[in-house]
Amino acid sequence: MADLNQQMEIIKRGTVEIIPEAELVDKLKSSIKNARPLKIKLGLDPTAPDIHLGHTVVLQKLRQFQDLGHQVVLLLGDFTAQVGDPTGKSETRKQLTAEQVLENARTYERQIFKILDAEKTSVEFNSRWLSALNFAQVIELAAKYTLARMMERDDFDKRYKEGLPISIHELLYPLMQGYDSVALQCDIEIGGTDQKFNLLMGRTLQKEYGQAPQIAITMPILEGLDGVQKMSKSLGNYIGIDEPAREMYGKTMSLPDDMMVRYFELVTAVSLADLRAIETGLNNGTLHPRDVKMRLAREIVTQYHNSEEAQAAEDEFIRMFQQKDLPDEIPAFKPTPDMGDAVWLPRLMVAAGSAASTSAARRLIQQGAVKVDGVKMADFNAHLNLTDGMVIQVGKRKFFQISI
Repeated sequence: MADLNQQMEIIKRGTVEIIPEAELVDKLKSSIKNARPLKIKLGLDPTAPDIHLGHTVVLQKLRQFQDLGHQVVLLLGDFTAQVGDPTGKSETRKQLTAEQVLENARTYERQIFKILDAEKTSVEFNSRWLSALNFAQVIELAAKYTLARMMERDDFDKRYKEGLPISIHELLYPLMQGYDSVALQCDIEIGGTDQKFNLLMGRTLQKEYGQAPQIAITMPILEGLDGVQKMSKSLGNYIGIDEPAREMYGKTMSLPDDMMVRYFELVTAVSLADLRAIETGLNNGTLHPRDVKMRLAREIVTQYHNSEEAQAAEDEFIRMFQQKDLPDEIPAFKPTPDMGDAVWLPRLMVAAGSAASTSAARRLIQQGAVKVDGVKMADFNAHLNLTDGMVIQVGKRKFFQISI
């Protein structure tokens, strides 16, 4: 097991807050002295089946704890997911069925173990203890926290002042998440900055139940590919960890230069020494931003695929965007007879799945994002006489080839 200073340096990497840091130091000292690993908890409500890179920030921190010799408990909230975390919500979240939650949980596990060491991870479901509580025990749990303190949460406070409904079951959610820490007797809990209230609830309830309170470690919310708003599928600024290697590589290369160090720090496993060298090299000009970004793309693709696919994705990217070549594989599109001899370009793009609507296609053409056989199209009223093998490019990474 690494010494105290080494552990603290790694644990503090990328963190926003350690609450309280002095207690973490004491726990680590005891852990080292007694050769007892600390128990680190991450609670996840499997309310959606797919994970993007933003979700992996906390997972990378868990992996660092594993590499330091500590015990990781991945808590899948199959019970709490049926309630729904009210954090950041302006309205009551729709409750999921048990079947939906379990299906999402299975998908979560498969994706999460692309980062965590499965052999060093305990997986728990909070239905094991929460479903066993009788009504008297629920009342006892609720009695350990006041409504005034619960209403200090920003989301509850805002909804109350705006006259929006708050269901009683939503008030129970933080109590249930905090009780998970009691049931597991956790030493540390990790979450995003938006989970701070829930993490501190765990500390409060552990004290109420006579346990040593856990340390709360918050991690930042990762900005998406636009470098501004948080990574989100709804905003389209995400990298999904199940995406094909070349798509993942290409998306990473679109990242703003000033976000590269942050991504290296939060979503890759590069060492602290490498991280410092990258930051220094970018600042003093000894490293070219393009080369650094290509390394970042390789690191990310290797993490979720393998080094061979990462190299293949890089080779293809170089051919496509540095040598202006075409990708190795281009999806074929066979026009239907009703399209006629001369096809309106926006209609063709929609039929081939390269645009969501003809209005979206027109905007892409006006933005100069559409090429036909390498020639940029400027007229959205253009009609094409389709020929076998004609290649249409939409944006940087979408291609289709006419098959007649």
